[in-house]
Amino acid sequence: MNSITEQLLSVVSDWDGSYKGAYNIREDGGCAGRQSSENIKIEPKSDNPGIVIKISSKAQNETVYIPACVTKAGVNDLVYNDFIVEDGADVIIVAGCGVHSEGEEEARHNGIHRFFIGKNAKVIYKEKHIGTGNGKGAKRIDPVTDVEMDENSYMEMDTVQIGGVTSTSRLTTARLGKDAKLVIRERLMTEGDEKAKSDFKVDMNGDGSSVDLVSRSVARGSSYQEFVSTINGNCKCTGHSECDAILSENGRVNAVPGLFAGNIDASLIHEAAIGKIAGEQITKLCTLGLTEEEAERKIIDGFLK
Repeated sequence: MNSITEQLLSVVSDWDGSYKGAYNIREDGGCAGRQSSENIKIEPKSDNPGIVIKISSKAQNETVYIPACVTKAGVNDLVYNDFIVEDGADVIIVAGCGVHSEGEEEARHNGIHRFFIGKNAKVIYKEKHIGTGNGKGAKRIDPVTDVEMDENSYMEMDTVQIGGVTSTSRLTTARLGKDAKLVIRERLMTEGDEKAKSDFKVDMNGDGSSVDLVSRSVARGSSYQEFVSTINGNCKCTGHSECDAILSENGRVNAVPGLFAGNIDASLIHEAAIGKIAGEQITKLCTLGLTEEEAERKIIDGFLK
């Protein structure tokens, strides 16, 4: 792999020169490295570009790395990855993405991930996105995530956009079976003229299922963000959706929450808060010796942590 990929990997997927266990590194639309483990098998797809990750029930607290990098302008990478998680498996999936450009043309990664999570299985999914480079071409990351959760399964998604991504459209859909639980934590930072849209659609179809979705974001410069969530409670279930956003300079945020209760025992909640940093918070930190800019940065870092 090239040096830019190594730099991006260190930011988005804890790369320190190697990975322990199973991994697949995607670079500019090709495979830059792949390794299976005894309990996690990675195979190429036969119908589309991408891979199939088969996680055995014998995998317990194992980690698999599936990062993707675009390192130059003019690359439009589209990949389909399927994760098949057997009953009772316990796995951590690290799937960061970095896009780098020094040119005039657009650089883009579009990852379509499908998850099939078996009974009693546990999945922790970590995803960091970043754009780097001084090219004038747009740096885009457009992930699509689709999740099918079987009885009593658990999935936690921790997604972070660090910065530098010109535009992103993030679509996440999920269907939950009996007693399945989905936890989503999203953190977004946009600056300049960047745009970001997050769209979540969750169907709770099994009694006892639940979803807890929290999105925190900061819109700076003239950037624009859109948050859309639709939670459908079709059974005895619980759902929580929360959108918290900080505005700075001319940043704009549009939050569009949606709840549908299709069962008398569905319990659904949505919370939203959008606004600028309170002046007294800045003042308090300035009295401790920070400049106004440093104080704002400290507040934002704490908010997104």
